Amino acid sequence: MIKNMFWDKAAGVYDIFVNVVNARAHRELKRIVGDLITADDEVLECACGTGMLSEVIAGKCRKLTATDYSANMLKKAQKNLSAYNNVTFAKADITSLAYADESFDKVVAGNVIHLLDEPLQALAELNRVCRSGGMLIIPTYMNRNEKGQDSAFSQAVGKAGADFKREFTVNSYKQFFLDAGYPDVTITVAEGRIPCAVAVMRKKDV
Repeated sequence: MIKNMFWDKAAGVYDIFVNVVNARAHRELKRIVGDLITADDEVLECACGTGMLSEVIAGKCRKLTATDYSANMLKKAQKNLSAYNNVTFAKADITSLAYADESFDKVVAGNVIHLLDEPLQALAELNRVCRSGGMLIIPTYMNRNEKGQDSAFSQAVGKAGADFKREFTVNSYKQFFLDAGYPDVTITVAEGRIPCAVAVMRKKDV
C-alpha cells in the first residue's frame, strides 16, 4: 500500500507531468503497453493514476478494471475515461487485492513498484490474480542511471513528498524480477526525460 497522500494532492496537476514534462517517454510507454493488449483480454490495472495507460488499454481490451489507492486519482481517471463503457473503477491496495485467484488475462501495474514498502508482496498479488498463462506488465520509472546518479527531476519530486522507496536502473530492475523468480522477464525502455522500463513476464505458477 502507498500510505503517502502526496498522490491525492498531485492528482490535479499530474496530467501536466504526463502530457508535457515527460511526454516523450509516455508516448512510447503507451505504444509499448498498447501492443500487448488484445481484444479478448480482461485486464486489471493497479495504480492507474489519472488514466494515462487506462485509456490505451480500454481502447484495446474487452474489459478493464482500473484501480488506484488514491481517491482523487480515481476521480480524475473516471473523468478522463468517461467515453469508455468497458471500464470499472475501484479503490484498491495493490498489496492486498480483493479479487479471486486467476481473474484476469493481463495485469498492469504502472509506475508504482518503486513507491512500495513491500514490492514483493504486491508482485505476489499481481501474480495471484493473473490467469494461468497470463501476462504481468509492470512499467516503472528509472530514477537512477547506470552510473548510479539520480535524475534532477526525480530528486525534486522526492523532496516534494513522493517518497520513493527504491531507485532502479534498467539492470537492477530486471534483476528485481529475476530474483523474484521470473526468468522470462523482458525489459523494454520508453526513453524520455524520465525513462520508463516496461517489465513483461508470464504468470509464475506457484
